Amino acid sequence: MGPWRCLLLLPLLAAAPRAQQQHFMEYVERRLALLEERIAQWHDQSSRYSTELRDFRNQVLGMLETAEKEREALRAEAEGAAARVDRLEREVDYLETQNPAPPCVEVDEVLMEKQAATAKQRKNEKYTKLTDCSDTIASVRAMKILKRFGSSAGLWTKDAAGGSEKIYVFDGTANDTVFVFPRMREFTLFSATRRAARIKLPYPWVGTGHLVYGGHLYYIRQQGPFQVIKFDLANKTVVDSSVFPAEEQIPVFGLSPFTYIELAADEEGLWAIYATKENEKNICLAKLDPDSLDIEQMWDTPCPRENAEGAFVVCGALHVAYNTRLPSRSRVQCVFDVSGTLTPEEASLVYFPKRYGSHSSMKYSPRERQVYAWDDGYQIIYRMEMKKKLEV
Repeated sequence: MGPWRCLLLLPLLAAAPRAQQQHFMEYVERRLALLEERIAQWHDQSSRYSTELRDFRNQVLGMLETAEKEREALRAEAEGAAARVDRLEREVDYLETQNPAPPCVEVDEVLMEKQAATAKQRKNEKYTKLTDCSDTIASVRAMKILKRFGSSAGLWTKDAAGGSEKIYVFDGTANDTVFVFPRMREFTLFSATRRAARIKLPYPWVGTGHLVYGGHLYYIRQQGPFQVIKFDLANKTVVDSSVFPAEEQIPVFGLSPFTYIELAADEEGLWAIYATKENEKNICLAKLDPDSLDIEQMWDTPCPRENAEGAFVVCGALHVAYNTRLPSRSRVQCVFDVSGTLTPEEASLVYFPKRYGSHSSMKYSPRERQVYAWDDGYQIIYRMEMKKKLEV
């Protein structure tokens, strides 16, 4: 190739790189434009999403604020309803405790003398048992401390002759009100008496020797001579009363000076445990007719009053629990069987587990074979291990 031809090709060779650069720059510009477009779209979408999120947040905050207001309104309504329920419960309790005019309970001196004469004629006679019950206490099988409630002295029990699960509580040693809990669970769980029904009795009770038996409350009233009042728990009325035919009564238990008559129930029926100045060293026992409150029989027992803290009857046998002036471990160390099957010397010496103080009441439940005790403000259940008297 000649020199002049080379000179002609030089401009062409120089123009080729410029054309490639131009195409490359156009390509880059197109890509940048596309990227800017996508960035603009992302920016628009981000702004829209931010706006929607902000609107959603405001909506949620509004809903939460509304829900909070509704919650406060519901809480106010619930508190108002609770207040109305409490007021209604108090009104119901008030209506339940309002008794009709009680019958006039006057001391008929002629009737009292007649009852006393009849009882003395049958004093210490051999008792004819009504049932074939022949059990006696072998030992305390278990002890359960339920709670601490009320005063240091008091009484709690169930209906000894019925199937009711209600708990009846006499707080203290003198009052006119009885607390009634529907079941053991309510009595155990609730420390206050707000959930308990209240029975306001027409006459105040004294001591801790009262009894619930067959849908009736038998309690002790003192107005001059001691009276046994029979109170119907269903219609809240006094259905009968009787002056206890014992002269110059003294506290039946040496360690419980507030109790003059201890009413007890067992498989045989209703009993009264008492003491008089005539036989002031020992405890006396009487069998009561639960319908008429008449004394059927009376016994002078060999069980001493000194250091006695409580007593109950099991299958026609009086069991007396003793302690010391400085409370220690209680024990049943005197048993008097009215049928003569079991002598005091043959009876087992039964010890109760060591507790807090001294028993102010001990109520035997023949249906459950256990004793409901009140010990220095603690409510205790003793489950008894039984055996036949002939095995002693």
